[in-house]
Amino acid sequence: MKKILLSLFVVALSTNINAQLKTPAPSPASKLEQKVGLTDVTVEYSRPSMKGRTIFGDLVPYGKVWRTGANANTKVTFSDDVTIDGKTLKKGTYALYTKPGKDSWEVIFYSDANNWGTPGKWDDTKVAVSTTAKVETMSTKIESFTISIDELTNNSAVLGILWENVYVGVKFNTPTDEAVEKSIAQVMGGPSANDYFSSAVYYLQEGKDINKAKEWINKAVDMTKDKPRFWYLRQQSLILAKAGDKKGAIKAAKASLAGAEKAGNADYVKMNKEFIAEMK
Repeated sequence: MKKILLSLFVVALSTNINAQLKTPAPSPASKLEQKVGLTDVTVEYSRPSMKGRTIFGDLVPYGKVWRTGANANTKVTFSDDVTIDGKTLKKGTYALYTKPGKDSWEVIFYSDANNWGTPGKWDDTKVAVSTTAKVETMSTKIESFTISIDELTNNSAVLGILWENVYVGVKFNTPTDEAVEKSIAQVMGGPSANDYFSSAVYYLQEGKDINKAKEWINKAVDMTKDKPRFWYLRQQSLILAKAGDKKGAIKAAKASLAGAEKAGNADYVKMNKEFIAEMK
């Protein structure tokens, strides 16, 4: 009986030790989250390392579908429909597959995102969007496989793939302008000062109708004249300058400067002083 109890104790102790054992993953998991305009973009992938190996054309063969990472397929999620190479990619989650080549890659967004690596049987009907991206050779090598979202604007970004000395980028466009225009139209029935302000600033930044931006920023400033907001006045000065009203721009900048000095905001004090000097 004692021998049986001792054996059970040893087994239990061994099981407990094994359950606590933790080691680093060879290709650690990573999650990238980025807001592009008004669209949420998420990338989930695993990051293998070079470890002295030749990657492209060897470990990752040319001309064959690659999981674009390690372990489970890389997943890319868009909260809105986006456009890639003139093609619409519906909002949702996709597996990111690639077919590397020496000079260019085929980049594939595959609707079945639940594969361990590449699908057991490839289904062309599940290819939501496919595009070709040029290979750029980097001067320094990237040890760990990396995916980035860079070159951010209000309406677009570039999904970058980096490993070894290779960079491949795929630009995608988001429906930001359409969404903002819709939002502007909805609130203009009874907009607040901040609605006018935000709309005016958006039009200024995107190079849209400057006269409309001027109309909106003037309304925003007028609605807050009892308690002037120096950041409103700052944007008013920029919009008036772009609209060709130099005198009005200087007046707005001076009012913004006075408000910024009173509030102790050194950044706005500096920006307004530089702007007034440029206008003069």
